Amino acid sequence: MVLSLFRIVVGLLFACHGVATLFGVLGKSAKAVPDFAAWPSWWAAVIQVVGGTAVALGIGTRVAALICSGSMAYAYFVAHQPKALWPIENGGVPAVLYCWAFLLIAFMGADRWALGRQLGRAR
Repeated sequence: MVLSLFRIVVGLLFACHGVATLFGVLGKSAKAVPDFAAWPSWWAAVIQVVGGTAVALGIGTRVAALICSGSMAYAYFVAHQPKALWPIENGGVPAVLYCWAFLLIAFMGADRWALGRQLGRAR
């Protein structure tokens, strides 16, 4: 049950980051919305929305979580780490936390509250 709640909360928060970036809502300025298919911001936001939603719902959990984890590792090493060594110094704490949280979810997999498991039982 705790793993289910963890997966759902992390997935929803991650999806909210993507929605905020793509649509300029939830505290983000509409002026900061990336152009369509702009690398890497637009693609990262799409991964956040799709991957976060998939993880929260428990559909393709392991694959989605692994992709989300990789995107946060990329974000950390490309955008944050060059600024300073430690995450607290370079503003990369959220990227590191998401990376490791999604890696944990990828290894733990879906649980009994996962929609993917419920759909599998219906067959």
